[in-house]
Amino acid sequence: MTPTPADRWPAIPTAEWQDTRDTLQLYTQVVGKVRLANEPLVNHWWNVALYPTARGLSTSLMPHPTGPAFQIDFDLLDHVLDVTTVAGDRASIPLEPRPVAEFYAAVMHTLDELGVATPIWPVPVEISDAIPFAEDRVHASYDRDAVTRFWRALVAMEGVFKRFGTAFVGKASPFHYFWGGIDMAYTRFSGRTAPPHPGGAPNCGPHVMWEAYSHEVSSCGYWPGGPGEEGTFYAYAYPEPVGYRDRPAGPRGARWDDDLGEFVLPYEVVRTADDPEATLLEFLQSTYDAAADTAGWDRAGLERPPDDPLVGDSLS
Repeated sequence: MTPTPADRWPAIPTAEWQDTRDTLQLYTQVVGKVRLANEPLVNHWWNVALYPTARGLSTSLMPHPTGPAFQIDFDLLDHVLDVTTVAGDRASIPLEPRPVAEFYAAVMHTLDELGVATPIWPVPVEISDAIPFAEDRVHASYDRDAVTRFWRALVAMEGVFKRFGTAFVGKASPFHYFWGGIDMAYTRFSGRTAPPHPGGAPNCGPHVMWEAYSHEVSSCGYWPGGPGEEGTFYAYAYPEPVGYRDRPAGPRGARWDDDLGEFVLPYEVVRTADDPEATLLEFLQSTYDAAADTAGWDRAGLERPPDDPLVGDSLS
């Protein structure tokens, strides 16, 4: 069955799934911390992120210090958490309304049973007044339909971010899910180092932000929160160049947000556009142009020429 635009870009009103969103963030933090504990460091913490898949989100394959390599997958169609090892063992945990404390206990028990036990620091990050996982019986919502619509939105936007990435030949991140802030992010680098980040995220030591922002960036992504009624596309530069926030950003509906220190575009503006992909691409390109121009990036060395046939082929 061919998906309709409404299937590809579903409505995801924050007010209707906020409790589920907050619970899902904590579920993914538990799994993300398992990846953090097993994966060797990759620059800017790329080793901790999750990735969209044809059914949900995945850690991808992870090494284990004493057991078999394994991966953990959020199946957001059948709503189960699958843990699979290269030894051929597999276990599943239902994704359903249950307190974070029970989910955390189930994950830790399953890892132990499969021979890949992984101790983690059991406290959420980037959340004010965080409750340790083992004690959290407050967050227990799980709306299956809302979670699936959120995942479908991530799938739709991933294709756009990948198209956007084709023209850049410098260092750039994958489009990946950071469970600390439950956001999808893509980051380009100028190649220059940056001053130490001031930090400030709850339950994150200064070394976290120092590593994340060790080099000059133009970053963009999607967060299921912020000023948009269905989440917000965002873009920022670190360090922020003089004149950056004063540059125009498209499309209509995009603006600079003083509170966030970012350009923002409500998800619903993209979803309801005649051409959602082109609308989002305009936002990504205009905000990158603002960063690269005001910071004096070597654009000739970092970007493919506009007439590069490889770019044309990738967008056809």
